[in-house]
Amino acid sequence: MRVSEAMTRDVKVCTPGQPIREAARTMAAIDAGALPVGENDRLIGMITDRDIAIRAVAQGKGPDTPVREIMSEHVEYCFDDEDLDRVAQGMAEVRVRRLPVVNRDKRLVGILSLGDVARRGHQREVVAATVAEVSTPGGPHRQAAER
Repeated sequence: MRVSEAMTRDVKVCTPGQPIREAARTMAAIDAGALPVGENDRLIGMITDRDIAIRAVAQGKGPDTPVREIMSEHVEYCFDDEDLDRVAQGMAEVRVRRLPVVNRDKRLVGILSLGDVARRGHQREVVAATVAEVSTPGGPHRQAAER
């Protein structure tokens, strides 16, 4: 199965200059914990609810703080034509719960979450291993109070 068969296609994107208040409102409206950050039709980062709580609120930043100040600039992503099980294994290795999905022109076309993998992944062992590994504390994408 390809990533394109499992991903969520309707992806909301925020801009780097947008206030974190608006990003949080969008997350609340779509019941999501992360938003891709785009600029000039390109993926330039991700902002998560944890970024808002740990990088903004914990550091005393206000709701008008621009997304660019707290977003994660290093973004793991996958291609829409990749094998879903292989991408799930990669999610486990880097311990991320969601990945932006781009086409071969590197245009954002969707997002792949652990929930998408669990619902569509046909190898139970891959799904179980992915969830277990992603849930292990630490890793290269762990949150830190300092940036």
